[in-house]
Amino acid sequence: MDFTKMHGIGNDYVYVNDLDEKISDPAAVAKFVSDRHFGIGSDGLILIRPSDKADFMMRMYNADGSEGAMCGNGIRCFSKFVYDKGLTDKLTLTVETKSGIKTIELKKEGNEIIGARVDMGMPILKTKEIPMIWPTEECINQPLEVNGQIYQVTAVSMGNPHIVTFVDDTKGIAIEKIGPFFEHHEVFPQRVNTEFIRIIDEETIEMRVWERGSGETLACGTGACAAAVAAHLNGHAGRKVTVKLLGGDLLVEWDEETGMVYLSGPATTVFEGTIHIEGVIV
Repeated sequence: MDFTKMHGIGNDYVYVNDLDEKISDPAAVAKFVSDRHFGIGSDGLILIRPSDKADFMMRMYNADGSEGAMCGNGIRCFSKFVYDKGLTDKLTLTVETKSGIKTIELKKEGNEIIGARVDMGMPILKTKEIPMIWPTEECINQPLEVNGQIYQVTAVSMGNPHIVTFVDDTKGIAIEKIGPFFEHHEVFPQRVNTEFIRIIDEETIEMRVWERGSGETLACGTGACAAAVAAHLNGHAGRKVTVKLLGGDLLVEWDEETGMVYLSGPATTVFEGTIHIEGVIV
């Protein structure tokens, strides 16, 4: 299996051209390639597949083999991949995902694609649609007990479910201990991604993230969008926010007129190779 290792500010995935749909067990492949000791090492697997609704289809799998609906960092690298490989010459692409069709504007510097701006769609705030088992229609700055401690949380879906909580210090959080308790909390039937946010000013926030199926990652695109939306809803930030993550910065814009959220950031190729995985290639 030929692959390309890419990352968006440290949120890294293994990319495979699967336009012929040869990968028979993507979950097994994802778990194998994601292993940082016995595989390639990544937060998951992303497949390039054909689409009858858009230019391409993106299928993404977390490190534990579970399938995700959308990945903001991943889709930027996805778009760079198809352009770099000559699969398209378009600088504006449509990509079918499990959370709908996304439009991506590639950023080119000289002959190189260095990043992209992604139309992430409208944030979902209704708890039933996130999904979240909750007594009110929305969950904005409401108390949630997690492992015996009360957190003020805001729930947002950007294709994936997110719960955002504001903290005074992101560095001191024992995220590897508390993260799983959020992820598997009984109010989230499909598990949840958790963002711990520190407000720097109205245009800048700092974030650490625990992703369902992958644990702590250096960045999360949908999480950055959810955090920016939550920061605005709670009166902490405006509609254009720089989100500072462990791997780097992302720019999130929440358009007041259309309600759409836009995510901008880099896309980087790390290396390419070939790996043999018995029993999963048709």
